[in-house]
Amino acid sequence: MPDSPEKQAPESQGQDEQQGQEQPPRRRQARGERRITQLLEAAATVFSTTGYTAASTNAIAREAGVSPGTLYQFFPNKEAIAIELGDRLMHEMRDTYGEALAPIDPVTPLEEAVGAAVERFIDFNCQHPVFFALMHGPDVPGRITEAHDALHATLHSRIEGLLSSFLPDASPADLTRTAHMCLGMYKAGLELVLAHEGAEREAYVQELKNALVRYLDPLVGERLGRPDATTTA
Repeated sequence: MPDSPEKQAPESQGQDEQQGQEQPPRRRQARGERRITQLLEAAATVFSTTGYTAASTNAIAREAGVSPGTLYQFFPNKEAIAIELGDRLMHEMRDTYGEALAPIDPVTPLEEAVGAAVERFIDFNCQHPVFFALMHGPDVPGRITEAHDALHATLHSRIEGLLSSFLPDASPADLTRTAHMCLGMYKAGLELVLAHEGAEREAYVQELKNALVRYLDPLVGERLGRPDATTTA
């Protein structure tokens, strides 16, 4: 004979408990994700203003308008917040350089190619000033440093690929050296750009473009048989 409802109840109850245990944790629920986003946005403001070292979980909670206890429901400490924020920013940055450094037609004017790439990266960093603060500031968590080093290596490789469109006959060593110089010039210029606002910032962006074009143009001209190549940017 089939079991009575009374005998089936304990098994059904066990299944309900198991289903309850299998539900996503609070952090992955929609409400939890909104709270995490709120905390990360507050952390970005605090890290950008005070730097990572001087920031505190209390300051982040205050900026987010929540209690420290609420913050600790999602993040155990400041380092965990920085790592989560850094991971999300680096994922977005990968999308940015994927678009900015995509293969181009070799006949594209050098000024146009350099200008488009610089604009894309500058726009990202101006929208997310905390990215520069986390990636280049002192005492950032080791995991962020490791991830940034990997991102830097990939970015350097993509710059080499873009340069190869203009320097098809360059040796691998020449491409590597030129890519390092371009990336170094960009990073130095970026720091100046972020230190200014408004019209002065735009002026520094243009100076950065000019510097890169004037550095690359003689190399491109030499490869094309134009040893006297000059470009007015």
